[in-house]
Amino acid sequence: MHDAQAPSTDSQHSKDSDSAPAPRRGRPVGNRLEKRGELLTAAIEVIAQEGYAGTSLRKVASHAGCTTGAVTYYFANKEEMITAAAQSLFDEFDHLLDADQEKVDIRAMIEQWLNLTQANDSARWLALFQMLAHARHEPVFADVIQKRYSRFREDLASILGKGQTQGIIRKDIAADLLADQLSALSDGWMMMLPIEPERFEAKRSKALMDAVITLISPAR
Repeated sequence: MHDAQAPSTDSQHSKDSDSAPAPRRGRPVGNRLEKRGELLTAAIEVIAQEGYAGTSLRKVASHAGCTTGAVTYYFANKEEMITAAAQSLFDEFDHLLDADQEKVDIRAMIEQWLNLTQANDSARWLALFQMLAHARHEPVFADVIQKRYSRFREDLASILGKGQTQGIIRKDIAADLLADQLSALSDGWMMMLPIEPERFEAKRSKALMDAVITLISPAR
């Protein structure tokens, strides 16, 4: 989907496309990683508000308070920017999984997840589901999403398998199936969080966590 870019003062009048590769502009001032992170945050918020189709480099630049040229320094086109935004969201999910922990603590992991899914920061989840809807029609982007989801489930299955050997996770269901079930639960919560935030208030969030622990714990 193409968006017309406003004429720049340092270039001739031309039409710019969000999907066509754009030349890199002059090196921006400041910390490069920090600025890239700010732009990804802006991209996620714009995707949440406007949807995939309504998102453009120009709108992200406006939301971030910078020029479109500053955005194209980091992302050649819209697809590259949105793919990077998706990767950053999955990076956050990966940080929840500490596969090297000596003793598995599923409760602490779920608490971290619930803290991450606060209703006042629902842009993450709205953006993610906009991306998932878009992935149905874009095989290349769908491949990125599939690989990251697959890696997340594999890491979760590894943690659950370790918990099974420690006797704190039920053994009658394979760890990979438990990981798939927990992922499906979290996906459903993420989808409904922006619509029904009252379901995820502190008291009920704790009840949800207790229920999950009961479901995956060994029978007594």
